[in-house]
Amino acid sequence: MTIRIVSFGYGHGPTPTADLVVDLRALLHNPFHNEELKHRTGLDQEVYDHVMNTSGAQRLAVNTIATARGLAEDTGADVTIAWGCTGGRHRSVGLARASYELLHAVGEETSIEHRDVDQDLLPAGLHNRVRHTDPAPVVRDGGHGTAGHTHT
Repeated sequence: MTIRIVSFGYGHGPTPTADLVVDLRALLHNPFHNEELKHRTGLDQEVYDHVMNTSGAQRLAVNTIATARGLAEDTGADVTIAWGCTGGRHRSVGLARASYELLHAVGEETSIEHRDVDQDLLPAGLHNRVRHTDPAPVVRDGGHGTAGHTHT
């Protein structure tokens, strides 16, 4: 059984096919906003350290690989983890790298691919901390004079 790790950017194409997909866009500090790190990638030690020193990053990596290992053990199948951020150059690469190193350290057979690490930087407006906006609330009348009441 192999655990395959992929890093990618949501701004560069569809989400890769994976068993576990982790969206990092709203979870971790974005090195894109740091002029010293912006043009580097998660393969560079400074960016990797910045990402992995974000509160929760280590726990997220450990818990995600624990889940992947459990799935591989329970199913006997290969498992793919896809780490995604906006551009696929910083946060996703850092978490993919951390996952690979943790798995490699315990002797798991693993592979890693950084799909978008060499892509151009995306425009600054795409690098906000919000993943998406929630859809407009659903308004239903139901014939009972409840127009304007939101049901969820």
